Amino acid sequence: MNDRFSISARPPLAATDASKENVTRFGTVSVWRAWWQVANSFVPYAVLWVAMVYALAVSYWLMLPIAILAAGFLARIFIIFHDCGHASFLQSKRANNALGAIAGLLNLTPFRHWRWQHALHHGTAGNLDRRGSGDIWTLTVQEYIQSTRWKRFAYRLARNPIVLFAIAPLYVFVIHHRFAVAKAPKRERQSVARTNLALLGITLVMSLAIGLKAFLLIQLTVSAFAGALGLWLFYVQHQFEGAYWARGENWNYTAAALEGSSFYKLPKVLQWFTGNIGFHHIHHLSPRIPNYHLQRCHEADPFFRTIKPVTFLASLKSLTYRLWDEQRQVFVGFRYLKPALI
Repeated sequence: MNDRFSISARPPLAATDASKENVTRFGTVSVWRAWWQVANSFVPYAVLWVAMVYALAVSYWLMLPIAILAAGFLARIFIIFHDCGHASFLQSKRANNALGAIAGLLNLTPFRHWRWQHALHHGTAGNLDRRGSGDIWTLTVQEYIQSTRWKRFAYRLARNPIVLFAIAPLYVFVIHHRFAVAKAPKRERQSVARTNLALLGITLVMSLAIGLKAFLLIQLTVSAFAGALGLWLFYVQHQFEGAYWARGENWNYTAAALEGSSFYKLPKVLQWFTGNIGFHHIHHLSPRIPNYHLQRCHEADPFFRTIKPVTFLASLKSLTYRLWDEQRQVFVGFRYLKPALI
């Protein structure tokens, strides 16, 4: 990993030798932490599912607050799924794959296919010349100006907060993940088909047990809230004030990690439900660090404590970001453009 701690043209924050050793030290599995996290995530989620079934028999509105809580646990399960995709959660590759597949079913996501796409994201985050692999559609100011009227309309629609955080999550998890990318390797494409078949079987079993309507009401409600939380986290972690983006010849892995991935300082409760993923700068610097070590790695090294955090209130400003201004190296809103171009 030493080649990733190089100097970029920006220049970026430069990780020290001590920082490199610290990152390596925390890139190890803790068996008891991992299985305790499985227990305190999967078990409450199962209990809440039973509670939702009984609550829905009375009223959807009685079920709704339980579903919101369940969505928090589902988001936490997604972080476990995410770590399994990096083979960082458990020691055994087979165990990571098995647990990842199970967590993927709960999140309606094919494990192997998602893992392949996510690896592309880690290799291209913040690279303006390699956008489009597991990231949120982002145009530069110049690209938007040169776009057709239809493309501008589609882009504005896609960046609308209601579409981005209310409609897109259900689309991504319920529909988008049902189809494989044509260029994906054969095993990854097959994982999509296997996941779809397994989800069909689960739907049939649950339909016989509680009824199709009840199952869909619960599953879609929980998936909508969990998906909205997940998409918001992903959005803020790469689109924030001071974020690093660069063209291919100037792009640098370390800069993209430390300056292009946010240190999102969340309230403790939200940090727990989101599996420490707010320490995203550490995660992108070394995906081999499991989520349960991210905060410890950050706090163990004075260098990492110099990185400015993005607070929850400050992150709301990201809702106004629409385009990347290459000239000023900042995100801007549509109001930055001339009225004729909006």
